[in-house]
Amino acid sequence: MRQFDLSPLYRSTVGFDRLFSLLDQVGSAETAPSYPPYNIERTAENAYRITIAVAGFGESDLSIESKENALTVRGEKQANDNGEKREILHQGIAARAFERRFQLADYVQVTGASLENGLLHIDLVREIPEAKKPRQIAIGTGGAKVIEAKVEAAKAA
Repeated sequence: MRQFDLSPLYRSTVGFDRLFSLLDQVGSAETAPSYPPYNIERTAENAYRITIAVAGFGESDLSIESKENALTVRGEKQANDNGEKREILHQGIAARAFERRFQLADYVQVTGASLENGLLHIDLVREIPEAKKPRQIAIGTGGAKVIEAKVEAAKAA
């Protein structure tokens, strides 16, 4: 696989170190696990859904953990304890244990999960706090006198 050198971009950006380190990780995808397959889709402007194919796993076999900016999905098939001995002639449905990790962006929260037809759906929403949202800054004229007038008005209110 080709390796891309992103070092020239490091010199011309400020504050995007995490973004570039994530891109470096994507570039080394040979070590990334491919089981189970998954989709990531945008369902609204600030809503997302991760769909993971978990055929053969039940709700009790799966666990979902969200910690800081990481989402971890684990699956481990429970032993069949009903005393029935079965001989499998061909096993095409993988039921091996897995652990799939997703790096979440800032302010992304897990809102729910559901299992239907062998697909695990995990719903996410991005909620940016008001203090972090962009705001307009008015440009005033008159320099220090305008600022003093605004300070006096704020004290009076």
